Amino acid sequence: MKQKLLTTLVVVLTIVAAAVLSDFLINGVLLATPGAFTPISTAIIAALVGAPVTYFLISQRLDLLRVKEALAATVADRERAVDEGLQRRGEAEAALERSRESEALYRLLADNQSDVISLWDADGRRLYASPSVERAFGYTVGEILTLARTANAHPDDLRIIRQATEGLVPGGDARTAEYRLIHKDGSEVWVEASFRRLGDGSGGLLTTARIISERKRLEGELIRALDDAKAALAVKSDFLANMTHELRTPLNAIIGFSGLLKQSPNLDAADARQVRLVWDASQTLLSVVNDVLDFSKLEASAVEFEAHPFDPAELAETTVSLLSGQAAQKGLTLSASADGPGGLLLGDGPRLRQVLINFISNAVKFTPRGDVRVLVHQTPEGDARRLRVAVQDSGIGVPPEQIDSIFARFTQGDASISRRYGGTGLGLAISKRIIDALGGQIGVTSEPGAGSTFWFEVVMPLAGRADAGAGVGATPADVASSLRLLVVDDNAINRELICTLLQPFDLRIDTAADGVEAVEAASRADYDLILMDVQMPNMDGLTATARIRGGKGSTARRVPIIAMTANVLPEQIERCLAAGMDDHLGKPISPAKLLEALARWSQPDEDGAAERPAKTSVA
Repeated sequence: MKQKLLTTLVVVLTIVAAAVLSDFLINGVLLATPGAFTPISTAIIAALVGAPVTYFLISQRLDLLRVKEALAATVADRERAVDEGLQRRGEAEAALERSRESEALYRLLADNQSDVISLWDADGRRLYASPSVERAFGYTVGEILTLARTANAHPDDLRIIRQATEGLVPGGDARTAEYRLIHKDGSEVWVEASFRRLGDGSGGLLTTARIISERKRLEGELIRALDDAKAALAVKSDFLANMTHELRTPLNAIIGFSGLLKQSPNLDAADARQVRLVWDASQTLLSVVNDVLDFSKLEASAVEFEAHPFDPAELAETTVSLLSGQAAQKGLTLSASADGPGGLLLGDGPRLRQVLINFISNAVKFTPRGDVRVLVHQTPEGDARRLRVAVQDSGIGVPPEQIDSIFARFTQGDASISRRYGGTGLGLAISKRIIDALGGQIGVTSEPGAGSTFWFEVVMPLAGRADAGAGVGATPADVASSLRLLVVDDNAINRELICTLLQPFDLRIDTAADGVEAVEAASRADYDLILMDVQMPNMDGLTATARIRGGKGSTARRVPIIAMTANVLPEQIERCLAAGMDDHLGKPISPAKLLEALARWSQPDEDGAAERPAKTSVA
């Protein structure tokens, strides 16, 4: 309205001005009648006539403009609507195309996947099954939809399926189970199925089943192979136990009596030499048996390592002294030297000595002339020491292509070596397993014809004062006099050997040929010590020990019983101790270890009763 009035006022003023100007030009200029010029009346008349006409025209013009603008807006809206319609149509067509592609992809996946996907409603009716069900179980989709949930399940596995599906939380984690389904042809099919309860409120159950029959077949084969391997291992263990027992039993007599004869002053030179040859051969055979036994223990991780203070330099020197005679027989020089800081280390010195003996024995064996040197070097490494022991020889050497296999079992540098030099080929394999078990390194450098250097390195802590004190054991006292012993062994030669070894001592010795006689003897007399064989007829040593431990009267006290047997495997020793035996002596019997065991178990304590040391084992 204001716009109309303002526009009308401007137009009327313009009309009035134009009328007054026209009146002036006509009357005052053209007609030269100034008296006829009446501006006021002309202005009034022009305003009265022009105002309504102008207002009407302006209103019409403005209305037309509004109509035009409305029409333009309508046209624009229609154009936008058309554009949006075209865009929506394009989007719809694109979505339809994607839907078609997704449907084609879904059908491609559903038709070609091996897993079987199924959807069940809350009442247990199958709503969907993927086309792969026919390849997996022989049923078409139409056939499988008519079957109950467990219709093709193996009767023995229904419990597994029930446990997997019961208590599933909607939208929660899935459960997986392995069970058997029955193929349409009647065969069994192993599946691994995943069960998930849908969280959309429908209570539906989604399952995905994967065929694992081949995997189950392989698992069965592996289990059977494992059972066969265990059975073979048991046969191997039994064979090893029987072999070591059968070898050690005659060796006990051979080594024992040849050792006694070797010390006899009544032999002439020829007889003494022959006895030494028998004794040396029996020691070689015992070394072979021990190598086989040690390797079997290490291979089965049945060896326990102990930590005691030891001096590496002293260990090398005593080992060299032990083997110096063997080197001297070949005209070789055998020596030991040590450098670097000295002192006691805390570790398994006897096991390191075993490795060093293997190194030196091999060096002497394969060195026809020259010398063999043992080098010991310690390097500080924090609170510990890195111990390096090397054995250098000037022997035949090892070819480069055989270096990598030199520490393998039953391996020597040349097939002819075993014939020329003898040996089982187990020494270096045993050495490697010992050093590996101690966390060290072992190796060899060699040049054919120029000698070899076998070495090992281990890191061991320094032995403190407390360790050093603990490592110094008291010297075993002499065997107590007037002891009464019972020697139980089914082998008469072994009984005679023990009696002969103990003849120099003031001992009363009774013998028994089996466990029955041992139990009867123990019930009649009080013995200070019983040496008990294990494998015997009528009654074995384990049973006899249990009977003696459970006896009444004079046997009620705990008489020390020491196993004296060729059963030296770890599990066999454990059975002896578990049966009630106090100690273990392995055959062949070492006279020194026999006397040490007698001294250890026969010393009275402060109250006059026999001491009871901790159970031990001497192989």
